[in-house]
Amino acid sequence: MFQRIMRALVETGRAPHYAELARSMHLTVPQGRQLLLDVMQAYPIGWLHPETDYIASFPPLNNLPTQYRVSVRGEQKWFAQCGFEATSVTWLFPGETVRVDAPCLDCGDSVTVEMRDGRITWVDPPGVLGHLNYGFGASRGKNHFL
Repeated sequence: MFQRIMRALVETGRAPHYAELARSMHLTVPQGRQLLLDVMQAYPIGWLHPETDYIASFPPLNNLPTQYRVSVRGEQKWFAQCGFEATSVTWLFPGETVRVDAPCLDCGDSVTVEMRDGRITWVDPPGVLGHLNYGFGASRGKNHFL
């Protein structure tokens, strides 16, 4: 199921519903729902939309629009979960240039990063760096929108 979710996100830009997954895997819909819940439990960096069984985030991609717009072959139909996860999207598109456009969350200026096969090939503005304004450890709390 993990592979089917990831493949659907890569191919279509959206995560499938568990009923679609169940059918493609020759499961009953309740079995598909339970398997989805099991996958999400085993993959805790992804999550379901609160109080639903809809996939909200399946890193490095996000099923809901974020400010991290991902383009491949000139087509923008993907969103990265966060700025740091955006750098992992390159591995989902081997041999392709992956472009991530986002506003700077500090000043609002445009930031663009292009990558190919795990290597950053172009950045604008030059010298851009990442910043995580989010603590780690016990004080971290629960954040659903990284």
